[in-house]
Order: sequence, then C-alpha cells, then structure tokens
Amino acid sequence: MSINNKEVVARFNREVIANKDLKAFEELMAPGFVNHSAPPGISPASDGMIAFLQNVLWKSFSDIQINILDQVAEADKVSTRKIVSGLHVGEFFGMPATDKKIEIEILEIVRLQHGRYLEHWSIWNYQRVMAQVRS
Repeated sequence: MSINNKEVVARFNREVIANKDLKAFEELMAPGFVNHSAPPGISPASDGMIAFLQNVLWKSFSDIQINILDQVAEADKVSTRKIVSGLHVGEFFGMPATDKKIEIEILEIVRLQHGRYLEHWSIWNYQRVMAQVRS
C-alpha cells in the first residue's frame, strides 16, 4: 500500500485542526515528532503541538476552517500553503476576542515517516493577523 503524503497532511488539517479529533492526532503523530516552529515556552514535541491547538488556537477561534491552496510533495516532505480561518472568540496572543472572522495564511513543511508527522516547520504573518483583529 502506497501512502499519499499530501493526503496525510490534508487529513491532519481537516480532522485534527478543523474538527478537533484527538484520536486522529494520536494516529498521525510519529514517535519523536519535532515542531521546529513551536512558539517560545511550548514543547517542540507532540505534547506541545496538541497543547498549542487546545489552549491557543481552539480557545481563540470557533468555526475553524482550512482552505489548502497549494501542496507540493517531494520524497518525505509536503509543503502546504493554506488559510486557516475562524471567528475570533477568545484571547489570541494578548488580543481580546473581537468576534471577527480572521484568516491566517500559513506556509508549512511537514516531514512524514510511514504516513505520520515526524517534523514540522511553519511561517505565518503575525502582523497581518493582528491588523485584521484591530480593523
């Protein structure tokens, strides 16, 4: 059976990030996972990834939707350009809830092993997100 790495990343976005499926999270994380983009004070291991989702993203935004714009796969890595959107209902990096729809553009690279997340890198434009919150 061949593993489609782009579909694994799409599944993570759909089931874990948007649908908050903790079982899917456990299934998709490889032992030894490292998030090279973990915020300061957050563990770079899978426990830090789920803590960030539960305590930051999911508390800050409701009705989370993922729009994957582009994906490129080569060898064991998948690069994804996506928009994560949701209603800003809780504090987000010090900004109180605004009840506005916010869009976060993200570029990420995921390295997979046997269909599971082994490494993760991402960048997003913090200033653009904060401008949406303030407008």
